[in-house]
Amino acid sequence: MRIHIATDHAGLDFSRELQEHLRAQGHDVIDHGPQSYDPLDDYPAFCIGAARGVVRDQTAGVEALGIVFGGSGNGEQIAANKVEGARAALVWNQSTAQLAREHNDANVIAIGARQHEFDEVVALIDTFISTPFPGEERHARRIAQLAEFETTGAIAGHEIS
Repeated sequence: MRIHIATDHAGLDFSRELQEHLRAQGHDVIDHGPQSYDPLDDYPAFCIGAARGVVRDQTAGVEALGIVFGGSGNGEQIAANKVEGARAALVWNQSTAQLAREHNDANVIAIGARQHEFDEVVALIDTFISTPFPGEERHARRIAQLAEFETTGAIAGHEIS
């Protein structure tokens, strides 16, 4: 599987270690930056690049997921979700990593590097990557509604106040 990864200064060490772990598992890892430590760097461009890479690959039929890191993961999740077709979920435990895939077919996860130890992060990511989207009708329907709103600003059959 191709894994797109991005961070800011807060997650740079995690990102580097994680890339080694993922490559050792046989994944094709694409690093969207940064390449060096800068305590004043800005995460949006890195995270948007990773999310775009995931969406581009999935659209082309390439199996791909994304991982974005920051101090809390919140801003990184917001940035990734600005990309049409990205479904980024903030993950903080095994359950949220699993449910991000099973209920939301999330294609990107955001993790707070300052909130977890490295081994914990590896477990969250391994769970995310190994959990398939089972495609239950109710979840697929809700995901389709999100995509419809994202592209049209409406959801057919539903009034949005």
